[in-house]
Amino acid sequence: MSTPAVMRIRERFPEARITLVTPSKLAGLWEGHPGIDEVIALAPKEGVWSVGRRLRPLKFDLGFAFPNSPRSAMELFLGGVRRRVGGRWPWRNWMLTDVVEAQPGAVEMRRRTPVEIRRVLAEPDATPHWGEPLPGPEAHHIHQYLRLLGPVGGSMEPMAPVIRVDPAVAAATRATFGLGPDRRWIGINAGAEYGPAKRWPAGAFRWMIGELVLDPELGVVIFGGPADVDLARSLVPAGTSAVRVLAGKTTLTQLAAALQSCAVVVTNDTGPMHLAAAVGTPVLVPFGSTSPELTGPGLPGDPRHRFVRVGVPCGPCFLRTCPVDHRCLEGIAPEWVLSELRAMLG
Repeated sequence: MSTPAVMRIRERFPEARITLVTPSKLAGLWEGHPGIDEVIALAPKEGVWSVGRRLRPLKFDLGFAFPNSPRSAMELFLGGVRRRVGGRWPWRNWMLTDVVEAQPGAVEMRRRTPVEIRRVLAEPDATPHWGEPLPGPEAHHIHQYLRLLGPVGGSMEPMAPVIRVDPAVAAATRATFGLGPDRRWIGINAGAEYGPAKRWPAGAFRWMIGELVLDPELGVVIFGGPADVDLARSLVPAGTSAVRVLAGKTTLTQLAAALQSCAVVVTNDTGPMHLAAAVGTPVLVPFGSTSPELTGPGLPGDPRHRFVRVGVPCGPCFLRTCPVDHRCLEGIAPEWVLSELRAMLG
């Protein structure tokens, strides 16, 4: 969701040398990105003083603190960055030279407490979404980053997120994992690192995959991290050669390439959801504890991407674990999702 702002920075400063500071586990995503000249990869648990020491000799003129965290501002401050732009947030504003107010229409992702959830569900006239109107497209978090372009005269006009995939990497990935052109590949991402409140039931994914492999023109690619390997294997129907299990097998760049090879990716609200949309693949998302209005895939309103959800009085709660009965995702019938998928496939 930050890539539109990165591209707008490049647009505003076409001759500048632009460096991205990011955790090492994400550095591969930015290889060859048109908005970036170089990447500084941070080691796990690297401290702010260490980051500051690495930045200071490079004498940066301008820095953007994308995360709303004291740490991100402190890294720029300790790194001697002359001008430091970031959103207003407690404990950090004094470290910024340009403090940017929140986007008009911004909505806080406030986690509901288990007590609140049980209380609202006990009300006889409880209505979906706490009786509040749904946020408009201006509330999407893409705008949170684009807003930082204001002080430097850059465009805040939204654009679709973009991650580049090297054609050679794409071809090698397809060959390595057997994603040939003889089938239209449907991606499945049944995990969610955030927590179970984002995970559509495994049984629903399993049923849908069973239906998909009946079509000889389709194949299924099951994605996931190392923690999702057992889950991914449990989704494979017996006696089929039309399923590829990539969980725990891909690098980040291979994941991007494999997602790009899919016609559609059916996924929970996760990082791979955003990555699939950013490499140009349509995504279909069963949304549960979170809000597609705030953190949905791609550019807000992009008709290529679809989501399915049911109205529940306790949602969105933004919790990692449901304190009641998981009704927001249990209520999404796999037949509904399959129908949407078939419509997307034409």
